[in-house]
Amino acid sequence: MVTTLLVVVIIMAIAFDYINGFHDAANSIATIVSTKVLSPFQAVLWAALFNFAAYFYFTDHKVANTVAKTVTENFITLEVILAGLIAAIAWNLFTWWHGIPSSSSHTLIGGFAGAGITHALNMGAGVTDAINIGYVIKIVSFIVLAPVIGMVFSVILTLIIINICRKARPATAERWFKTLQLLSSAALSFAHGGNDAQKVMGIIYVSMVAASVIPSGAAMPEWIPLACYSAISLGTMSGGWKIVKTMGSKITKVTPLEGVAAEGAGAITLGVTEHFGIPVSTTHTITGSIIGVGLVKSISAVRWGVTINLVWAWVLTIPVSATLAAALYALIHFVF
Repeated sequence: MVTTLLVVVIIMAIAFDYINGFHDAANSIATIVSTKVLSPFQAVLWAALFNFAAYFYFTDHKVANTVAKTVTENFITLEVILAGLIAAIAWNLFTWWHGIPSSSSHTLIGGFAGAGITHALNMGAGVTDAINIGYVIKIVSFIVLAPVIGMVFSVILTLIIINICRKARPATAERWFKTLQLLSSAALSFAHGGNDAQKVMGIIYVSMVAASVIPSGAAMPEWIPLACYSAISLGTMSGGWKIVKTMGSKITKVTPLEGVAAEGAGAITLGVTEHFGIPVSTTHTITGSIIGVGLVKSISAVRWGVTINLVWAWVLTIPVSATLAAALYALIHFVF
């Protein structure tokens, strides 16, 4: 039987996916807007289209499976999931309001894990009983690895492009890259949808298992991915203007050539990690990619003060979300 609490959890999960969309819209459109290839309105429509197109391609749901297994099944309850979602939404809105491109992925996982650990401790179990260490280590390690991989790919792509086009007339090359940036932005949005929508899919799936609506290990109902891809696409259409400025110009000045390299590197990184079922942060990935194109020019071309502030937000996201979720779980458990 579908309980009221389950309905609330599903609504909150879809709301988080929507917020994830407008919070992370800047990841997909920042460079294409800053290079004036598309207007902000055109850019969010373009990104949203390819966010949703990922629904038809990413059907293995490997990332969703990883997120669903972050917390041990014995300690997953609807109260745990609800506390994690509220904490994740709160941190996302806080960072969006302040124009900080933090990770929606890690705030969701941090909230889920924090509430799960609190529930386990209340039951007399330990931290290691509550979470699947292997999955958590993989997720946490890519806080560092995702931006580094994105940076390396973007440096390689930038150098390849520069060498191929070294004899091209600057005006002609710029026209080419403005056209190519439509493709690279589409690829990044496509990969973003495929990676990020799956995280909420995993959360909704385990909530239905926790409510005994479906058995553990059953196939995911088709409405779940459809709802998640739709929500993240609609959120992207709403735009994340406060973060666009940070991503598009504050880290380093980006040209159309560099936009193609950064977006291409981000898309490759997200595609590879999705293949291996690793829920990485699109924010971290594209930030590393933008830093990479800046480094090709010179170390001083990257505004390291801005970058260090972003890293602090990344470091704080999981512990802050986990702590907030733990407090919310205690409140929700008391109420219910």
